[in-house]
This record gives sequence, structure tokens and C-alpha cells, in this order.
Amino acid sequence: MSLMASTQGVRAPRWEAIITIVALRDSSEAGPLARVSILFDGSPPPVRSDEPAYFADLNLDQLVRKITAGRESYDLLPFFYSCLSSEEAVAYRHEVFRDLRNDEISGLVRSFAEQMREMRRLLALRDRARYPFEKAAWFLDAAQVYCDAVTALASGAEGLDLGSRALRRFREQLHGYVASKSFVDLSSQARAVREGLDGVHYGLVIKGARVTVSRYEGEPDYSAQVLQTFEKFRRRAVKDYRAGRPVSPEMDHVEGRVLDLVARLYPDEFHALDEFCRAHAVCIDQGITLFDREAQFYLAYLEFIDRLSQRGLAFCFPRVARRARAILASDAFDVALADKLVGEGGAVVCNDLYLKPPERIVVVSGPNQGGKTTFARMVGQLHYLAAIGCPVPGRDAQLTLFDRLFSHFEKEEDLSTLRGKLEDDLLRIHDILSQATAESVVVMNESLTGTTLRDATVLGRSVLEQMIERGLLCVYVTFVDELASLSEATVSMVSTVRPDDPAQRTFKIVRRSADGLAYAAAIAEKYGLSYTRLKERLTS
Repeated sequence: MSLMASTQGVRAPRWEAIITIVALRDSSEAGPLARVSILFDGSPPPVRSDEPAYFADLNLDQLVRKITAGRESYDLLPFFYSCLSSEEAVAYRHEVFRDLRNDEISGLVRSFAEQMREMRRLLALRDRARYPFEKAAWFLDAAQVYCDAVTALASGAEGLDLGSRALRRFREQLHGYVASKSFVDLSSQARAVREGLDGVHYGLVIKGARVTVSRYEGEPDYSAQVLQTFEKFRRRAVKDYRAGRPVSPEMDHVEGRVLDLVARLYPDEFHALDEFCRAHAVCIDQGITLFDREAQFYLAYLEFIDRLSQRGLAFCFPRVARRARAILASDAFDVALADKLVGEGGAVVCNDLYLKPPERIVVVSGPNQGGKTTFARMVGQLHYLAAIGCPVPGRDAQLTLFDRLFSHFEKEEDLSTLRGKLEDDLLRIHDILSQATAESVVVMNESLTGTTLRDATVLGRSVLEQMIERGLLCVYVTFVDELASLSEATVSMVSTVRPDDPAQRTFKIVRRSADGLAYAAAIAEKYGLSYTRLKERLTS
């Protein structure tokens, strides 16, 4: 039986694979684009690899996991763990976010990212291949996809109206890279090798266990005639009882041997393929892979907030400043909770916050389950998102750019420490106060609950006085109402209920004087004497 084939058969069937960004074969020397970062203006500062301590308390661990889901290969977590230290660094990212909100710009970057993922998939197949020419074929495919991706990105970016310094700098360097000798040689040589291989045609003669490979000399293709002969026996569609066989992208030993024989028949073409692989063993510019990775930070966050924006929730670019004296957030919300509620079809309640000098401490009181903890988390999330240069939840915001963010939430007693709950609370608070400065933000929720009202009042007053003395920004959720009027630096905010039904929470936190009922409500809830509990017992 004689079969005709071409070197298109050299490329085994492709299948989806995942490969991490660190497995890319970057150039060992810094290329022309290596200096351009779209995340950092100037030399990138060190990024942290460990999750900040406040993440779990503020539900930021859930939020970041959701944002980066499906992009694990880009290793984006260090970017989300590392806060910026200057207003200029935040503005640098805001500019890129604004550009990428343009569908034409973001579409170009997404298309480039898809091609780069395809390139990495081909390189992964190259690494798994067992036969030299099979490895070379996958590498050639990867090089061509890379060249097409870079060329399309440069061409598409040429006519775009870019407002960000980062993307303008990258475009300028990208055009220089595309015109460089190294890239031109890579692209032209890959194309020439492919054209040579596309001209390779060969025939197989299979007789028993013997396979003969020869050049294709124009022999007729009998496959069409065979199909035509048996077409008259076709009556109707019938069930196919043949067992399926998984298609592997990897060549088996027979295919590998056939390919070796084809290479002997066309030594020039396969020698060119081998030489191409040797000459361009490391061909991917570091700056290209850096751009590919950093762009995912922006795209991941924009894709996440777009879903919330479609439900009418607003996001804005906050004004930030070191030791900002005036703090403002309008129609803000807990992003992690909002994502959950939107997924469940629930409603999201927005709240406002404003502080004017000398106000620095927000004391939140009110009935349990009224949204106090959510409000505290919201304030922490606002400042964290502002500190990594992202749009924040709300229609308008003015926030402080902190040096450190601390959280102190109620925790279960840890028997392994041999400490009581109150002692553990005090030690954790002491640790915060020993590190906090005037530029720090502290979020404290239901602290000092493991003691009496009198002790909680005395201890809470001492803690807040030290925070006032430092001048830091703090949200302090408590059942001790009198702490809200401690000084002119403290502001009272209260979780509200429906006037006609005290059991119904509105989840609105408003700025007003504490009504003195928070501690009573907490005691009533503890002993089953709250309005809701009594109503349940009386109707049962």
C-alpha cells in the first residue's frame, strides 16, 4: 500500500497543556525590553512572596484567590501581596488601568496573551518530545507563534492613543525590538525553514512488517478512488462501534523512525531545521515575558470588577496621599462579600465614610449582625486596594497611603499557648502598637470581648488614647459605646435597624452618636433575650 504524506505530519496533534511562566526559555542576556515594567516606574522594588498577616481578617485571601483564579501560571500573588510606597507609583498603575479599560487596547493585549500561552504550550510539548526532529518541529512552531505575537502586538499598538507612561514606553521599546537584527533574523529564518519543510513530500510503502520511505514522485493518490468505490454501499448513517483511541501529541517509535528516514531523503531541509534550533536556542526577550506577566495583573482585576460593575456597583480611582488628613469613601462596599452576594443573586449594601481633621478614629457600635464587621473590612480593603494601585469600590474615594496595615479580629482561644483569651488579645494589641506609626492603618473588630464591661472600657480607652497620640487611622468595632466620644479625634458610627422592626438590620452604618444600647443588645443576645430570640420562642 502506498501512502503520500508531507512534513505537515511531522507536527504531532496538539493538545492543551499548562506550563508555568518560569519555564519559558528567556534570553540569558537582558534584551531591549527588559528595562520596561508596566507595574513599576523605575527599578522594581522587592516583592513579597508571603501572604500579609491581615489578609485573612479582611477576607483579602478570598478576594485575591478569586481574582487570580485561572492565572496560576503567571505567579501573580507577589504583585498582590506587595503594596506601593508613593503617590507617584499608584498614579503609574492608575494610568495603565485607564488605558486597559479601552476595549481596543485590552483586546490587543488579550490576543497577545493568548498567543503567548500557545507558545508556552508548544515549548512544553518540545520538552516532552523524545525524538530530536520532533523536538525541533515543536520549537519551530513555538518560534513562529512568538514572532507572530510580537509582530501583531507592535503593529496593533502603533495607532493606539495611549495615555499611560508605561504603555507608551513599552510601545517605543517594542518597535525597536521588532526592528532589531536579532528579531528580524529569528522571524525570517523561521519562515524560511518552514517554507523548506512545507516543500517536503514523501511516500510510504507498507508490506507486512516492512516500511519503505521514498520521495514523492507524483504517484496517484488512491485514497479518493477507494472512498468513491465504496460510496455506493453507504445507505444511511450507522452507529460507529469502533473503540476510541486517545490522540497523543507525542510520536511513537514507528513515527520517529519514519521521520529519521524522511530526513535522510531531504538532508538540506532538515539540516536547516537543526541549525535554526541551535542558533536560536534562547530567543525570547525577557521584556516580552515580563510584559506578558505584568499585563495579567491588570486584566485579572478588571475582569473581576467588571462582573460587579454590571450589577451597578461602582469602582473609582482613589486620591491617595501619605498621612492623608481627610478620608472619604462614597457608596463603598466589602468587595469579597459583594462578589459572594452577586453570585447568589443577593443585594449589596453600600456605605459612606468621611473624616476631617482632627478625626482619625472611627468607633463603630450597634446591634450584632448589623454590618459592623463588614464595614471594618470594607475600610481595610479600600486602603489595601488603593495601596496596590487598583480601582477601589465606591463612586469617590480619598484615602491614606499607609506604611503598615494591621488587623485585630476576635480569635478562638488557643490552648497550646496556655494563655487566656484576654491575655492573647492584649499581647496582639501590644504587638500592633509597638510597630504602628502615624502613617499606619489599624482595623480592630470586637477586641477585648473576653472581659467585663468595666475592664473593656478601661482597656479600650487606653488603647485608643495611644492610637490618638500616634495620629494613626483606625476603625474600632466595639460594644462599649462611650469610647465613641473619647476625644475630638474619635467619630461615632452606628449600625442601624428598621425603625418599625428592630429585629431587621439595614446593614447601613451611619455617622451619629452611640445610643448606649450596643452592650445591652450584646448581653441580651448572649442570654437568648434579644427581640429575635424572644419572638422565636413565643411563636414556637
